[in-house]
Amino acid sequence: MYIREYGKRACVVVLCAATLFAMTACGKTAEEAEEGGATGISFESLEDIPAQEEVSTPEEEPQQEDEPYVLPEGMYFSELTGEPISEELKDQRPIAAMVDNEITALPHFETTRADVVYELMNSTKNDRITRLMCVVKDWGAIEQLGSIRSTRPTNILLASEWNAILCHDGGPYHNDAYFAKDWAKDHISGYFSRVDNGKSREFTEYILSGDLESDLERFNISRTYNQFANEGSHFNFVEYGKEIKLDEKYDRSYSANKIVLPFTHNSSQLVYNSDTGLYEYYEYGEQYFDASNQQPLSFKNVILQKCSFAELDENGYLIYNCINGSEVGWYITNGVAKDITWSKTSETGVTKYYDETGAELEINTGKTYISLIPDDTWDKVIFE
Repeated sequence: MYIREYGKRACVVVLCAATLFAMTACGKTAEEAEEGGATGISFESLEDIPAQEEVSTPEEEPQQEDEPYVLPEGMYFSELTGEPISEELKDQRPIAAMVDNEITALPHFETTRADVVYELMNSTKNDRITRLMCVVKDWGAIEQLGSIRSTRPTNILLASEWNAILCHDGGPYHNDAYFAKDWAKDHISGYFSRVDNGKSREFTEYILSGDLESDLERFNISRTYNQFANEGSHFNFVEYGKEIKLDEKYDRSYSANKIVLPFTHNSSQLVYNSDTGLYEYYEYGEQYFDASNQQPLSFKNVILQKCSFAELDENGYLIYNCINGSEVGWYITNGVAKDITWSKTSETGVTKYYDETGAELEINTGKTYISLIPDDTWDKVIFE
């Protein structure tokens, strides 16, 4: 099998120099931000439709804006996106696939199938290169996902929140203590397909159609949620069909049409497309397109979490201190950013997000990008 050709599209991205407080582009000085209760990026505190004269049939009757959305038969609201999907998937566990983000591994395939994408620093070496973890609910539709690479302890902890089946190819021995725990035993390592793409072996592993079904049977892994699953939706979604506008809901918010992240190796950015209402991913100076469908990798929601980390050895392997009682972050949607706090209280516990009043944060339905930003580069995040 040969990999499909990737239509490379160049996009010029103008990078702004990282500054300690990056909110100037939002039209606020540091002093003005302080008066509003925040100091830039290092925030520390936290018509109706007129009646028609002509009688319509029920099928033609327009739905009033204030009427709740009625789920079609055979559908349910996804716990990952808050959007309607087939009820046949309701009890199916998602997968969490580790995708290599080195430039040699590009182009990626079928990352646009992911409902949630995490981007994390993979090592303190190599300019803190990142790796993606793609959480996919409808994995039975996968034809070619990847390429697949090794995992780190932080990914094991984050995948557990979803009761997801972690899909990877090995990793450092630091993982072993976690995989020995009952809640982390269901993972698949190295049993995926190889694709002849002309690259060295470490860049040739992909999840192909049928791989997951075969591997679940091989390792006796349940495809449905088990006793370690958390109940309900992971996020506190707004009612489907409605939308939160942060600058209308909150007194304090900031313009964020472009988000420059402090990952110097691959220069990750998210750029807001006002036509679609989504943030599109860029890296290595170009817009990212999925090689399987030539679509941009896009998200309705962006969540950034300030997080400290510990180096585990001289090779640059690390673990984020993602079990944390309270830390600051950002929620970004519709071109606007809002300062938030986040908390994860146990290994398998769900990360929860809160607004300035202490209420659980409501987010818009749709796909979500999440990044744990190292605390020593938190002030280098830039909004434009």
